[in-house]
Amino acid sequence: MIDRIVSELGPWNWMVLGIVLLVMEVVAPGVFMLWIGIAALIIGAVSLAIWDAAFWTWQVQVLAFLLLAVVSAFVGRQIAVGRQGSIDQPLLNRRGAQMVGRTATLAEPIKNGRGRIRLGDTLWRVSGPDLPVGAQVRVTGAADTDLELTVEAI
Repeated sequence: MIDRIVSELGPWNWMVLGIVLLVMEVVAPGVFMLWIGIAALIIGAVSLAIWDAAFWTWQVQVLAFLLLAVVSAFVGRQIAVGRQGSIDQPLLNRRGAQMVGRTATLAEPIKNGRGRIRLGDTLWRVSGPDLPVGAQVRVTGAADTDLELTVEAI
């Protein structure tokens, strides 16, 4: 059955698959289908050139596609990682980490290791040693997952 479909569409089956994968990348971007789609288009181009060769059976085409898809996905990942190099604002979307090193006054006392400080116009939950309201503290760390700062007395 697969042999019949491949023989009817000829080398264009890979072109169609490549275009479908590229359209899927546009609809749901993630930069993964792009590389597999490119692999399908390359196999389609090779198929156009050597379609009548005896060794170019559908099984060989599928194996070549799978190998090329893995290689192109790996190369695409290397390209993406290379482009992510250094950025000019590493703390841009890490608001808690931006607060490390700042000093503040406790708005609520730290009791049982938990309290609040005001930095700018925001009340931040803090953890640290028990301290009374009005104590000066320095932010020493930030938990990214729960927006809680760690403080120490000055």
